[in-house]
Amino acid sequence: MTWFDLLGLTPVLVLVMGATTLLMVGAWQTEPRPLIAGGVTVAFIAAVTAGVAPPSAAEIAGLFSSSPFARYFAVLWALVAALILMLSLRYAGERKFAAGEYVALVLFSAAGMALLSGSTSLIGLFLSLESFTLALYILVSFNRNSTLGAEAGLKYLVLGAVATGFMAFGIALIYAASGTFHLPEALYGLQAGEQLRPWGLLGWGLVLVALGFKISLVPFHLWTPDVYQGAPAPVTALLATGSKGAVCAALIMLLARSPGAWQDLVPLLWFLALITMLVGSLCALPQQNLKRLLAYSSMVHMGYLLTALLPGSAAGYGAVVFYLTVYAAASLGAFAVITSLSDAHDEPQELAAWRGLGYRQPVRGAVLTTCLLSLAGMPLTGGFIGKFVIFHAAIKGGFTGLALAGILASLISFAYYLRVVLVLYSSDEPASLHPGTPLEHAVLLVCTTAILLLGVYPAPLLALTASLIP
Repeated sequence: MTWFDLLGLTPVLVLVMGATTLLMVGAWQTEPRPLIAGGVTVAFIAAVTAGVAPPSAAEIAGLFSSSPFARYFAVLWALVAALILMLSLRYAGERKFAAGEYVALVLFSAAGMALLSGSTSLIGLFLSLESFTLALYILVSFNRNSTLGAEAGLKYLVLGAVATGFMAFGIALIYAASGTFHLPEALYGLQAGEQLRPWGLLGWGLVLVALGFKISLVPFHLWTPDVYQGAPAPVTALLATGSKGAVCAALIMLLARSPGAWQDLVPLLWFLALITMLVGSLCALPQQNLKRLLAYSSMVHMGYLLTALLPGSAAGYGAVVFYLTVYAAASLGAFAVITSLSDAHDEPQELAAWRGLGYRQPVRGAVLTTCLLSLAGMPLTGGFIGKFVIFHAAIKGGFTGLALAGILASLISFAYYLRVVLVLYSSDEPASLHPGTPLEHAVLLVCTTAILLLGVYPAPLLALTASLIP
């Protein structure tokens, strides 16, 4: 690795070195406030570095890209990490989390997500994916006083280990068939004429099984509701936004560089996208637990994104990048509301605990309503624009039937999202919930502003995302 490679890795190195420093400081400093403040500062510095510093090389050590596409997601995941740490200040302090370890793991996760979003090699893909997944295994069960957290961590670990096995075996088969780990040469070497070589097809399928687990495609989704429910709310926000978003960004890098790489798998992926949207929608309808409802709804959103990826067009890739940004804001905002209402012992997950919240806490009720309506695709929110460009790209690419299924799933989603909104504005008196802190309210303001701004003025971000596609 050369000096120029290290300069290209500057945003990731800021996150990693900052995390390591805070981890060591945490051995002596037990007060969480300065450690979390340091983590927020490191994440913001990494975001500024990724956005401002010019890349020194197009590719880093033959493993990761330093293109504007990779830099955009480095900025996004660093900002997500900063907002999650801001949410965690009171939450972690009340539960007596080891602040040094907690902050370091969040920053390590953001570094892995940034690397995954710019992976140009199968080795880079594997290493970056496992680096932040290992951190998430610990974060999911970080609350040692929660039995649900321990169960969630165990399920995520066991199933994640199986997915890792699929990934490693698939990469080995692709290497055996192509003779290289580097993309797009590896995927190009899999093709014999207009079809994939049999070993390459099997390897590519195994890799997609592992990635399908990471983004909760049906039938690899069974871990999702339990992990969402048992993990601490800020960790769930990181899992729902950065973890899944980074995998989708990696898929764009794979497919944009090798347009014909998965043509033989298109019928299977078409079916996976369809069944994911329908199963996720139908499972979300009867849920009485808000975190489980958001878990099933996240599956539906991954189905939307796969719908836009299938045509293999620049318009579809740009739509996915835009949608990932909007989805991150809305999903993070919803979990931020849950975090701000939690007390030292519990989180308000059951819908019965939310009755009348819109009257008792009008600001946070309005924020949660805005986030849910954006996830549903209500006009004047960023979610509506995101779904519009997603389905437009699918129809333009010849996947009209799948786009119509996505529109149907989106209509169904109004039923379970609006059910939560109706509970918020029911007349029953809610249980006593925490009033929140100014820092938590600042996170809510950022998410709400992003949702509304992208709903009424999406043109600059749409132009930017279209220009980022490699």
